[in-house]
Amino acid sequence: MPLSMHSASVPVFVRMLGNLLQWLDKAEAHAAARKFDAGNYLGLRLAPDMLPFTRQIQIATDTAKGCVARLAGLEVPKWDDNEASFDDLRARVRRCVEYLLSVPAAQIDGSDTREIVLPTRQGEPLRFTGETYLRHWVLPNFFFHVTTAYALLRHAGVDLGKSDYLGRG
Repeated sequence: MPLSMHSASVPVFVRMLGNLLQWLDKAEAHAAARKFDAGNYLGLRLAPDMLPFTRQIQIATDTAKGCVARLAGLEVPKWDDNEASFDDLRARVRRCVEYLLSVPAAQIDGSDTREIVLPTRQGEPLRFTGETYLRHWVLPNFFFHVTTAYALLRHAGVDLGKSDYLGRG
């Protein structure tokens, strides 16, 4: 079976978001074992000019749900970015996975030539074909933010390794 737009997107997002849920669990367990509030992780940054941990997760989920919606020709769901705890972040990630899985594969497949238009703050929107959007915009952006969330937790001492990043199966 050839690679489809659905198989190149939804399963990739779902797997990494599932891994992310496990990282959140490990981070909370790490904080509990050392008797500090896991909320301390929420504002972590790798550099002063980088967005904090919470925002990395918000952007990763926004990227995944936006991709699937645009490829399927649907309105992108709008969510408030008001997560203030690990439970809130887990709920957001789960809601994203549920959304991704709710869009039928047939609605995404064949979107490789669909025009995708992204508004910008600076004026002219960005224009892509579906395939270019997925391969050269969404996947790098998604992995940037997921990897940054992983790196923030790892840097803070959470016991994460490559197998946690890649996941099982």
